[in-house]
Amino acid sequence: MAYRPHGTHLIAGARVDSSARFDSRPVSGPSHGFANGGAREVDAAVRAAEAAFLRYGQTSREQRAAFLEAIADAIEARAEDLTPTVMAETGLPQARVEGERGRTTGQLRMFAGHIRAGRHLDLRVDEALPDRTPPRPELRLCMRPLGPVAVFGASNFPLAFSTAGGDTAAALAAGCPVVVKGHPAHPATGEIVAEAIEAARTACDLPAGTFSLVQSADRAAGEALVTHPLIRAVGFTGSLAGGRALFDLCAQRAEPIPFFGELGSVNPVFVLDEALRTRGASIAREWTASLVMGTGQFCTNPGVLVLREGEAAEAFIAEAARALSQVAPQPMLTAEIAASFRKGAGELESAGGKAVHRGPSCGPREASPVLLRTQGSRFIAEPHLAEEVFGPLGLVVTVASNEEMAQVAQGLAGQLTCTLQLEPGDHAQARALVPVLERKAGRLLVNGYPTGVEVCDAMVHGGPYPASTNFGATSVGSMAIRRFLRPVCYQNMPADLLPEDAGAGAQN
Repeated sequence: MAYRPHGTHLIAGARVDSSARFDSRPVSGPSHGFANGGAREVDAAVRAAEAAFLRYGQTSREQRAAFLEAIADAIEARAEDLTPTVMAETGLPQARVEGERGRTTGQLRMFAGHIRAGRHLDLRVDEALPDRTPPRPELRLCMRPLGPVAVFGASNFPLAFSTAGGDTAAALAAGCPVVVKGHPAHPATGEIVAEAIEAARTACDLPAGTFSLVQSADRAAGEALVTHPLIRAVGFTGSLAGGRALFDLCAQRAEPIPFFGELGSVNPVFVLDEALRTRGASIAREWTASLVMGTGQFCTNPGVLVLREGEAAEAFIAEAARALSQVAPQPMLTAEIAASFRKGAGELESAGGKAVHRGPSCGPREASPVLLRTQGSRFIAEPHLAEEVFGPLGLVVTVASNEEMAQVAQGLAGQLTCTLQLEPGDHAQARALVPVLERKAGRLLVNGYPTGVEVCDAMVHGGPYPASTNFGATSVGSMAIRRFLRPVCYQNMPADLLPEDAGAGAQN
């Protein structure tokens, strides 16, 4: 039997309804009604989180690790309900949904191991020097949790970047209660995951306000959340316009707070000369496969590709167009995203992107691949050509020289990723580009494609603005936990007053 949502919020362990409602709009199956939360529900959830922080913020690493593992177990136990619900709400295929569920639970377990080992603490101890002139007191530095954290569910990753995704997992690992604003594109998915978190919280005997989910289809709820005086930090994945508006609200507060937003990126791919000559056709096929993966709805979608003009470039473009001609229209996450994709593709054409391939016409919630081309000089002169179009659109930029390719790189805004396709003979050309690109992106790739972000210690998923609002942070990988911690120095603190993590027996 299909999962039947109860359609309420989960606030401090209780199902809470609202007088206002909104209806889900799944790709397939029936629509359901959901409580549409606002300032009142947000306030209740945040106040409960603040009350919970007095206890949850003092839990041991082992308690929090066990909680994260219990959440992972509870999500997996709900797979029979979760998989078809995600598929119905988003149109994502079963293999993608199951893979994303595995990534979500794997991330929770990885964070559990990371904090259990104390690797997030950055513990530093300077022993007392009483005989020095002047004497030095004992000093201990340890990372401590911030307090209640707001998390916004993402449209394109209903599991890995939403209710129990990376931001929530990182905040809970750090010792911070979480209030999630669910994404209206997949409210039933959010509800199932919230129930899994609640089951884990109850089993681990943690305070009720440790986690809450407020469902809402209104901007007002998000604005109330980031401006609530008890919220100490925000995790967000979404559009540049929406994220920048929330970022500005955080900065305008009487007490500004950090806004960790992942916003926009075109993730350029630079195909260097020998690589183009020796394997241009295979790069074209691989790039287009990455371009249309998930209907192009990845923040790491490689939307711009740069190569040297000439016969090899023309053959590359023809092969890319041929590969895209084999791709049928696919559903997008929402009708609004599909409409925005069509609008963005038209704007890039108006800005100077010449159409090479445009897929067949499709329904209002579907998208067909689009391939455009332009010259390097036009790309440098027209900033609109470097703007993200969320969906299966690729722009090939042909340059006249290595110098013009370097100019293209220098003119880029901040990116999540930059990629080099190269062969041994390209190393001199690459050596000139790498110092430029490492200032532009959080992750540099060689002979790969940026779709698919490994959850591991070394991963950086962030970059200079507008890729993210905090270039020193990552939203994927174990370093993501540090976003929700701050350093505290304890001077001459008696041992029995120190936090457990700052004590003599703490590991780092």
